[in-house]
Amino acid sequence: MMSSFNNLLAGRRVLVTGGARGLGYAFAQAIAQAGARVVIADVLAGRVQQAACELSGMGLDVSGVSLDLASPESIEACIERTVKRLGGLDGLVNNASITNSGGKSCEELDIETWDQVMQVNVRGTWLMTRAALPALRESGRGAVINLASDTPLWGAPNLLAYVASKGAVIAMTRSLARELGNANITVNAIAPGLVLVEATAYVPEARHRMYTEQRAIQRPQLPDDVSGAVLFALSDLSRFITGQTLPVNGGFVMP
Repeated sequence: MMSSFNNLLAGRRVLVTGGARGLGYAFAQAIAQAGARVVIADVLAGRVQQAACELSGMGLDVSGVSLDLASPESIEACIERTVKRLGGLDGLVNNASITNSGGKSCEELDIETWDQVMQVNVRGTWLMTRAALPALRESGRGAVINLASDTPLWGAPNLLAYVASKGAVIAMTRSLARELGNANITVNAIAPGLVLVEATAYVPEARHRMYTEQRAIQRPQLPDDVSGAVLFALSDLSRFITGQTLPVNGGFVMP
């Protein structure tokens, strides 16, 4: 719960991709609790509508749309529906991504998996941002938050496609920040550690234990641990911060 941030984002209109569950769901809840109107988008079409109903049942202004980041047409349709629903767009949280390559060495990793991860995580982030730019420019105070990962900051093994894709997201964040600064659009990346969500259920217990034991704050990381950083990056409190990558991992990585 982020009740201490009430009205921080009052009047804002925000799109959160990958919002049907996990981190995206937690972000959408926190953003809406902070006063924003939110659209969540996800490839899990049925689940995203269920999530939107759950959040709406809490008295929050949240609606859901379908999104397939592998499809440029789906991305364009998602932005069109979001802007129509909200009457504009002030914030984009590029949260949706896939892993797929976990547990495979660089020699075991197949080309099809590599291409799929890059298509969704890298190309999808670029296309979502590109499609949202007209609305973000019109806002006059646009903010883009790209969900990266701390894995490229420490070089996680046996996760090459995902690590490379998130490293690319960090690099894109810097380039986009320079391109869009004159439009008063900030672009920042948030790099969580290993968070306890559905998407990390496949991760071996030994990896979870390693993260916990090697953090400065030695406990499991939860979705709400990341939400505060997202709220800050969307708010006017961070209007002069752009092109930055903020690790949120309890001190596992200190770049």
